Amino acid sequence: MDTALSLVHQTFGADPDWKQVVLTLATPIFVLAFVLEWWVMRRRQRLDQFPPREILVNLGLGSLYQVFELIAWVAITGVAANWVYSHRLFDIPLNAWTAAPIFVAVEFLYYGFHRSSHRIRWFWSAHVVHHSGQTMNMSTAMRQGLLYSVTGWWLFFMPLVWLGVDPAVVFFMYAIDLFYQYFIHTEAVGKLHPAIEYLFNTPSHHRAHHGRNPGYIDRNFGGVLIVFDRWFGTFVEETERPDYGIPRQPQTRNPLTLNFHEFLAMWRDLARPGPLGQRLKHLWGPPEWERPQT
Repeated sequence: MDTALSLVHQTFGADPDWKQVVLTLATPIFVLAFVLEWWVMRRRQRLDQFPPREILVNLGLGSLYQVFELIAWVAITGVAANWVYSHRLFDIPLNAWTAAPIFVAVEFLYYGFHRSSHRIRWFWSAHVVHHSGQTMNMSTAMRQGLLYSVTGWWLFFMPLVWLGVDPAVVFFMYAIDLFYQYFIHTEAVGKLHPAIEYLFNTPSHHRAHHGRNPGYIDRNFGGVLIVFDRWFGTFVEETERPDYGIPRQPQTRNPLTLNFHEFLAMWRDLARPGPLGQRLKHLWGPPEWERPQT
């Protein structure tokens, strides 16, 4: 264990972003799972969801995201998290009694972050990259944007840090959440046992989440668990095949355009003349909100 930690610190620094450490070290598992998924779908003659160009875009976006998140940890996320932790209310250790409650708390905060990333345009401007893919395979999970740390994904997890959970523990738990989600970006797995479908986010639930069908938009925000969606009225069952993508679909594979098109459009809308309150609503209103006609 000491040797492994020493290698991590040598590679990622003395105060690493454990989210990125876990996701980076898991890359061989992700690649192997993707190859297995492709093989299964090839045997089923269902390779329509594996266009080579889009897969390359997904991999490129994922690589850019990984590099930028490591930089953002040093410049933004790590600084903020450690500052909040220095003002914590309590000391909550990680042990056999606290591990499960901390994970459920992280999952709940992730639900809030993910729901906000769909319903508040400021956060959507980063998350939109993930939903701009028009196919569904495990490489879609790597389709991530550069702006997450800039728009402040980490803010949603700071209450737990402020209460007294070490940021390393919070971000490690979040990494487990993201690790799990990689495997639900697939059409290779149908519906599972009803008990599993009731408690956990599954490929079926997540396919619906990625659909732009009217009944699927802004549903199923859970990471590992789906119970918060059931409790807060955002759950939907997969009943028809999803039409993947976003309503205002960018017709490009350019990584810069995919990363910044919505962010720049948001600021252009804000810059248009009009009452200040309505201009600012382009930041905190839902992505589809438009100013009333005058």
